[in-house]
Amino acid sequence: MNFQKGFKDGIPIGLGYLSVSFTFGMMAARGGLTIAQAVFISMTNVTSAGQLAGLNLMLASAPMLEVALTQFIINLRYALMSLSLSQKLDGSMTTPRRMLFAFCNTDEVFAVASGQKGPVGRDYLYGLITAPFIGWTLGTLLGAAAGTLLPDMLRDALGVAIYGMFIAIVVPPAKHNNAVRAAVVLAAALSCAMYYLPGLNKISSGFSIIICAVAVSALCAKLFPIPDDAEKEGENA
Repeated sequence: MNFQKGFKDGIPIGLGYLSVSFTFGMMAARGGLTIAQAVFISMTNVTSAGQLAGLNLMLASAPMLEVALTQFIINLRYALMSLSLSQKLDGSMTTPRRMLFAFCNTDEVFAVASGQKGPVGRDYLYGLITAPFIGWTLGTLLGAAAGTLLPDMLRDALGVAIYGMFIAIVVPPAKHNNAVRAAVVLAAALSCAMYYLPGLNKISSGFSIIICAVAVSALCAKLFPIPDDAEKEGENA
């Protein structure tokens, strides 16, 4: 798989990020940040939930330690995604290249890369993150420039675009793969439990995401194990 294939697969993500980051840009501008500051944040972070949470803390003049801990909790899921995706990387992904790719290994990028058949390498992954990075940065620029021109109702509507995009990524493989389908259902059920059940709903959103991801991943690994090469060779012998 080459750069062009990765770039093509990343275009839908980039288009989705364009609308979501537009909302972030507007919020940043309304909060008093300059266009350059808003764009710089998006160019150096590329994380929707992390940036929105961080922006609110910045505008509230929260202590640096609180900001750092909040970002750590919210973005810790990317470590789990990177560990999972590392099993699919080929020999072209050296440590520096892994670090560069990890910078833009978002939820949607992870989902698309993980859904590819066989190992994925440098050219494909670099192509895959290009459109999302451009879309995220450009959307922030346009949103910050628009400022307060759009009504609140339209701004709120733009904020749900990322959820529709993620559903579009997950649903197709879930139709044909029992493991993916089970993971989606279990994750949704556990997430609802974390939100509605007394006691569990006291857990922060960041920790809820981590608990759901680890618990569902562990359960699906137990229920739907993937045989290693040695086991496959034994079956074929």
